Amino acid sequence: MTIEAVFFDLFETLVTEFADGRRRSNRNYDYAKLLGLPNEAFKSEWGKRQARRMNGEFAAFEDVIRDIVACRGLPVNETAIQELKRARIEEKRLPFRHIRPEIVELLAFLRGRGIKLGLISNCTEEEVADWRESELSAYFDDCLFSYEAKCSKPDAAIYRLACDRLGARPEACAFVGDGGSGELEGASRCGMRVYHAHWFNTYIRSEFAKWASPRELMREFMREAGPEA
Repeated sequence: MTIEAVFFDLFETLVTEFADGRRRSNRNYDYAKLLGLPNEAFKSEWGKRQARRMNGEFAAFEDVIRDIVACRGLPVNETAIQELKRARIEEKRLPFRHIRPEIVELLAFLRGRGIKLGLISNCTEEEVADWRESELSAYFDDCLFSYEAKCSKPDAAIYRLACDRLGARPEACAFVGDGGSGELEGASRCGMRVYHAHWFNTYIRSEFAKWASPRELMREFMREAGPEA
């Protein structure tokens, strides 16, 4: 069947937060000094709010931090919260400054074939603050961020919404992702063809065929599509 649309995950599929096996950012926040909460305790509280953050239950990053300190019975330090927000936005900008040419080639190839492109990302607002200014955004017909959609991968609702917004049937769509959050299995259950992006994150296992580079995946799309008319 002809592919009408290809949906991509964002982090660790189109962009990566890592270089040479290490995070690009230092991510060395002193939560004990800033919030009065030991670092491990903060990480635990942050993790407990993962689903609610992704699904947009918190209006902003600041609200997550306020909720954490309130839960722990600590005073709210607005100056510290703003400092943490600025640092997080800068941290999340870094991946958009290091985009691999192969990624752009893959997107340009698909667009050149008349295939619609969509983005489905589990994220919060501050994590994608630089998306619209990145060179990648121009290639996409639609972008669906979980915090705006109020649902996240692997919930079937987010895949169906993405397809509806592009006017494409799930069975005529493909999904490309690194496999985080069970996204590949979720896409498959909705009827999409699944391609496991294995070029940045090589640690997630799946039953799906893995593609070691964007160019390798581009060749597969070429093979499936056949010669241009």
